[in-house]
Amino acid sequence: MKKILLLLVIGCFVLSFNQLNAQVMAQKPVWITIKSSNMRCWECKDKLESYMNTESKANYESGVGQMKINMFNGEIRILYHPDRITPEDLRVIINNAGFDADEEKATESSYKKLPPQCKRKEDGGGPLKGKPCHMTPDNY
Repeated sequence: MKKILLLLVIGCFVLSFNQLNAQVMAQKPVWITIKSSNMRCWECKDKLESYMNTESKANYESGVGQMKINMFNGEIRILYHPDRITPEDLRVIINNAGFDADEEKATESSYKKLPPQCKRKEDGGGPLKGKPCHMTPDNY
């Protein structure tokens, strides 16, 4: 009888340990803010969102939950799952889409493919004359 009771206690301990371990492994999503000097218009926003969705699903098990882009301030807020993707991975994805991410510059080949208004200011990028970048295309 003592052996059965001891086995039950050990079994309960093992089950509770496994549940605790599973909770630790499945981390809660976290927000990160990444600055981008050339994220200023709706076309840039659409390009990045499309690239981020494709890349995140293909290589990082949909580690990106949400993305909010503030074009006026050049900020990208991303809700990500740290057990699936890292902040460094997010910056690399942004760089590979042609955009700067904090201090990291975009990859040259991707940057060259961006439309002129999505380039950095020093390269002549920015809003087209009479069309502010942070307004929706419907408001032009």
